[in-house]
Amino acid sequence: AVTGIFLAVIVFVSLFASVIAPYDPLATDVNAIYAPAFSEGHIFGTDGLGRDLFSRLICSARTSILNAFLIVAIEVVIGVPLGLICGYYRGPLDSIVMRVWDVISAIPPLLLSFILIAVMGKGMMTGIIAIGISYIPLTTKTARSMIMTEKKAVYVEACKSMGFSDARIIFVHILPNIITPMISQFTLDIGTAITSMATLSFLGLGVQAPNASWGLMLADAKKHFLVYPYLAYAPGIAIAIAVLGFNLLGDGLNEV
Repeated sequence: AVTGIFLAVIVFVSLFASVIAPYDPLATDVNAIYAPAFSEGHIFGTDGLGRDLFSRLICSARTSILNAFLIVAIEVVIGVPLGLICGYYRGPLDSIVMRVWDVISAIPPLLLSFILIAVMGKGMMTGIIAIGISYIPLTTKTARSMIMTEKKAVYVEACKSMGFSDARIIFVHILPNIITPMISQFTLDIGTAITSMATLSFLGLGVQAPNASWGLMLADAKKHFLVYPYLAYAPGIAIAIAVLGFNLLGDGLNEV
């Protein structure tokens, strides 16, 4: 219940960030630089450009959650169908795809992101694609292993005897029976994606300034942490709560 409340608040804030935020997250005020918390209407204070931290935190939630869902969407849209097809038909296609994914899996996700960003250029969409690609191999292999077991079931044989096409058998009859256990993994991946995207933004390779993101807020806070440590508290705690919430949700779904 507590996890659901946390996630509901985070999702609600991300959806209505532009309405909830009291200030424009990009608006600067040279007269309110490094204002402390609860001063002059700034709940969390301001940064070195006079931007309201609370407004930037709220708008960062929308960016971070949306990016995480896009990353998992890439993983699901590409990984699941590819795994189902490979596991159902096997053969040369299966061997080639699995060997390619073995090579990609051997590269640490962050390093793979660096390589793709070096080729495609830094930016938010590049970061989303790079991280999404690094998540595909595990999803493909999971879907493949599950369909290899499921395709031996009696109902699949019954579908074949009734003359159903392979596409109908795979996506209409088998997929609903294996997707439920995978949902918990996708939920856990959302939390991991939030951390991964924040890492890229922190390194200057993901979301680019002046846009608001939790990773960029931490990067800005790093420069003045000894003098103004409060700059790092809000984005750091936000990342921790969001990741913990999705991880607990994934564990709960797995138990169910």
